Amino acid sequence: MEGRRQARYRWAYVVEGYLCRMPYPLRTPGWVMRLLPGALWRMPVSAEAPAVYLTFDDGPCPGVTEEVLDLLAGHGARGTFFCVGSNVAAHPLLFERIRGEGHAVGNHTHRHLDGWRTGSGSYLEDVREAAQLIGGGLFRPPYGRIRPGQVDRIKSLEPSMRTVMWSLLSGDFDTRLDPQRCADQVLQRIRPGDIVVFHDSLKAAPRIRHALPRVLDHVRTMGWEMLPIA
Repeated sequence: MEGRRQARYRWAYVVEGYLCRMPYPLRTPGWVMRLLPGALWRMPVSAEAPAVYLTFDDGPCPGVTEEVLDLLAGHGARGTFFCVGSNVAAHPLLFERIRGEGHAVGNHTHRHLDGWRTGSGSYLEDVREAAQLIGGGLFRPPYGRIRPGQVDRIKSLEPSMRTVMWSLLSGDFDTRLDPQRCADQVLQRIRPGDIVVFHDSLKAAPRIRHALPRVLDHVRTMGWEMLPIA
């Protein structure tokens, strides 16, 4: 047991050390994906119907989530919203709009906890509290920070729940980033099968408002579908 615990801490230090050395990796390296093989990092690619999977973290957020929903509807796109439970409790009608417009929803904890800095018992209880409001079978850890043992315990909470990570970050959370550069970071890298992270939050608003319509136009021009994670 002690050996397994030490191995898990080493895993966290390796990934955290990597992320600290980089501003943040836009495209997730394959070796990082292999450290958490039970998670979903990319979607299968269909040659007949190529698709990308746009995801939105941290909402619902009045004044931002509505704009995202309007943009998606205007482009015939559907996405996946990883919602914070406390935000769902505060804005239930906005959450129902997300679901009512055909988007998938996922659990992003109740209080936006950092899994590397939260005990597994407290973390699991927070996920459980959010699940009572959000339901669904998808989970994404805030900041992408989760230990393998926490993944196992979440699976025991709900066997059908899938931990969803990403293959491409937009960087819209970065307040230092110029909005056009945020758009370019996605436009230059996006490809079928990608799970792309945006944030429907006040912090990200200046960048997602600029980048998302340009990404939607590009994807539609390429002839790719924009689908929720199922």
